[in-house]
Amino acid sequence: MSRIFRDKSLGNSKRHSSNSGLTPIMLIHPVQDDVHSPFSDAAPNLSTSELRESAYEILIAACRSSSSRALTYIPQSEKNGGGGGSGGASLSHAPSLQRSLTSTAASKVKKALGMRSESLMKRRSGGGGGDEVVSNGRERKLVTVGELVRVQMRVSEQTDSRIRRALLRIAAGQLGRRIEWMVLPLELLQQLKFSDFHNQQEYEAWQRRNLKLLEAGLLLHPHLPHSKTDTSPRRLQQIIRGALEKPIETGKNNESLQVLRNVVMSLACRSFDGSVSENCHWADGFPLNLRLYQVLLDACFDVNDESIVIEEIDEVLELIKKTWGILGMNQMLHNLCFLWVLFEHYVATGQVEDDLLFAANNLLIEVEKDAKTNKDLDYSKILSSVLSSLLGWAEKKLLAYHDSFHSDNIESMQTVASLAVVAAKILVEDISYEYRRKKKDVDVAFERIDTYIRKSLKAAFSQKMEKVKSSKHSRHEKNPLPSLSALAREISELAFNEKAIFSPVLKRWHPLAAGVAVATLHSCYGNELKKFISGISELTPDAIEVLCAADKLEKDLVQIAVEDAVNSDDGGKSVIQEMPPYDAEALIADLVKSWIKTRVDRVKEWTDRNLQQEVWNPQANKQRFAPSAIEVLRIIDETLEAFFLLPIPMHPTLLPDLISGLDKCLQNYVLKTKSGCGTRSTYMPTMPALTRCTMGSKFHVFRKKERLHIAPRRKPQVGYTNGDTSSYGIPQLCVRINTLQHLRMQLDVLEKKTVVQLKNTKSSQTYDFGSGMGKKFDFSSAACVEGIQQLCEATSYKIVFHELSHVFWDGLYAGDVSSSRIDPVIQELEQYLEIISSTVHDRVRTRVITDVMKASFDGFLLVLLAGGPSRAFTPEDFELIDDDFKFLRDLFWSNGDGLPIELIDKFSTTVRGVLPLFRTDTESLVERFLSLTTESYGSSDKSRLPLPPTSGQWNPTEPNTLLRVLCYRCDETAIKFLKKTYNLPKKL
Repeated sequence: MSRIFRDKSLGNSKRHSSNSGLTPIMLIHPVQDDVHSPFSDAAPNLSTSELRESAYEILIAACRSSSSRALTYIPQSEKNGGGGGSGGASLSHAPSLQRSLTSTAASKVKKALGMRSESLMKRRSGGGGGDEVVSNGRERKLVTVGELVRVQMRVSEQTDSRIRRALLRIAAGQLGRRIEWMVLPLELLQQLKFSDFHNQQEYEAWQRRNLKLLEAGLLLHPHLPHSKTDTSPRRLQQIIRGALEKPIETGKNNESLQVLRNVVMSLACRSFDGSVSENCHWADGFPLNLRLYQVLLDACFDVNDESIVIEEIDEVLELIKKTWGILGMNQMLHNLCFLWVLFEHYVATGQVEDDLLFAANNLLIEVEKDAKTNKDLDYSKILSSVLSSLLGWAEKKLLAYHDSFHSDNIESMQTVASLAVVAAKILVEDISYEYRRKKKDVDVAFERIDTYIRKSLKAAFSQKMEKVKSSKHSRHEKNPLPSLSALAREISELAFNEKAIFSPVLKRWHPLAAGVAVATLHSCYGNELKKFISGISELTPDAIEVLCAADKLEKDLVQIAVEDAVNSDDGGKSVIQEMPPYDAEALIADLVKSWIKTRVDRVKEWTDRNLQQEVWNPQANKQRFAPSAIEVLRIIDETLEAFFLLPIPMHPTLLPDLISGLDKCLQNYVLKTKSGCGTRSTYMPTMPALTRCTMGSKFHVFRKKERLHIAPRRKPQVGYTNGDTSSYGIPQLCVRINTLQHLRMQLDVLEKKTVVQLKNTKSSQTYDFGSGMGKKFDFSSAACVEGIQQLCEATSYKIVFHELSHVFWDGLYAGDVSSSRIDPVIQELEQYLEIISSTVHDRVRTRVITDVMKASFDGFLLVLLAGGPSRAFTPEDFELIDDDFKFLRDLFWSNGDGLPIELIDKFSTTVRGVLPLFRTDTESLVERFLSLTTESYGSSDKSRLPLPPTSGQWNPTEPNTLLRVLCYRCDETAIKFLKKTYNLPKKL
């Protein structure tokens, strides 16, 4: 679109560029539908028809000036093909005026504005519109752009002929002189006489119009402010007043006209620096130039139906833009003026052609871009006036959008909202000096839409309440309680209607549009409910009806708010905070909630007592889970049965409270079950600092191999969980896993039993059993899943890095690789796998063994890449290391009886990717390391590369992984490289 509207920059407006003192008032206020044009007061003494004729004169003159073709005088009779005519004459002008009309090509302007071209069909089916005119009793097809513009601007052929005749005389007398160097009304007054008009009255009216145009352009709206010492303005005013009372004589050598010319030219040719300008400024003062330009742009609308933009708008606009030099227009002013014309026509024609509104909105986006770059004071004032009028109209609709819009015209609402938002943003962010001075962080769009939603919903609520009241009076009801119940249903319907129709539109600017709407309704209804509750002294059927209706309404509103906030930044907290609970059931439920609290406290106390006595013995029962779990589930089941025996009509409402309390008890049980057992990171050893090998390190370590193997078992490099480890052994951890799995399965049983009990209550008919709300132990079930995952990882990493530390972390490849293979690791690891297989529940057994495999693979890589200075490798060691890893994989495959080979392959991918590095020659490793390090981190200086950080995510293309392979590479090339590049020590 910007290309269409910015393809011709015919100069910029020469205005002062001060922004001081321009702070538009941004109060939200509606205005009447008959919007006030910001240009309407520019020429108060000139009627619309007079302005239109003056604008047409400027257009014809501008087209003449822009043409390089010689002017030709053509009699009207010849122009009409010799068939009579008006007896006047015509002037052959620029090619643009005489260009043939083409209706086959789609309008680029319409396409850029997002308008439909189908309006042409509408215009033709309505009677031809402006394509044809009646001349001499017969229809004549318009064939040129100039004729179309004349018809669109309601200019008669006689007037057109007279204007062209005068321009021909001007051109003959001032050959080669540009129109920008002339004051057109003055030249016309000089060239046209009484004889050029039908009668004296027409001539005098024409003369008065040109004089009033000079008054508007040079006195009321001058291009430059008048100097206090300059007497020319006062002299011109005197001449014009006298001429309006008694017509002046016109003609080339007329003395009175020469006096007028001298005064006019002295005012029109002023410049900023005081010199005489070659250009004449007589019609380019704000906002007169915009008013004249607006009249020209009106020609873009069908003369028979002003809600339709003509298909020939491209050609018409091309002509109109030729007036830019005379009117001091530029692309930005064109955009602003065209925006207003589109908007004004939409409003003036009954707001039936949404194409105009949509086009205005698209053009406003262009104006927004212009406003960010143009800080001219005059432009900003006009922009502020246009946008304020537009914004006031839009806000009148949006502040009560439930009255203005519905499902059939919702697209219009989106466009109106866009207009309001963009206009407000421009006024606040691009025009307001106060905003820029204080640098306020204001989301204009969000705040505007938020206000529209709240005010419109409040108005809609009041209408619903009046409807309910009138309905009650019509039935002569004395009891007001059913009114609130009926109002709750009305408001619920209003909320869902809001969510379905209006919120999707407003969500573009307000991420919580539906949430704010229901929060407003929630507040309005809550105020009425408080008045009702304050008068309740005892529970009655009517009171229960109102409270239940209020509770249902609140659930509907909260549901809408929650669904609306799913993807919001704060999860909808801001909206939910605006919706304090009604507590509609509080009067009924206080005693029940007290009972629930007592029973839940009892369950929690019982749970804590059983956990304190638990020893996690694998032999406690056949299923190998803790007896305390059985007791906890039993007391929860008894509590649920007692709840459903309570004689209340609100089991579904209060069930979530009970389930929530019991759920927390179970969460507490799960939390204490896994407490102190550690996590994956608990048992992971601390990686030693990077060192480099020495040439004799392998031999040195090999000589002390026997002493290393018989060395006492070193303490783990991680903190231990507890001084007494009896309840945290591997069998005990397996029992904890089984216990959580048992709880998880029994929760499903409890939930199904709860549904059956709920269906047998009196309130079951109004409850949605399929929703699952309030009868599921969601948090404790999730806690079981999370706890099982944590315990599985803790068990696995404890086996590998704690129980097998002496053969794995301390022994594997310590010294010579060939004499410290993986066999001892596999032998002891196999024993722990047998314990797991015989102890862990079959539903989680594979999970635990898989985690053990993952931990083993992690440990294998840690030995190779972070095993400390006791390890050193050569490329020849690769075969042995690769075989060891195959043995480790085979342990978990177990000839097809263990884990699936696909699962083993999945988790061994990293190891299999890193292992080939150990057979790669050192020079290649160094070269690859330098390339990857430079590519990833760059070089800190000429001599030393940055040390790549340890991520723990080993990868053959990761610099730190390559560096660690080099650190454990026992050859001279690696040692020298590490010494020179990082100055790594030989030992810790």
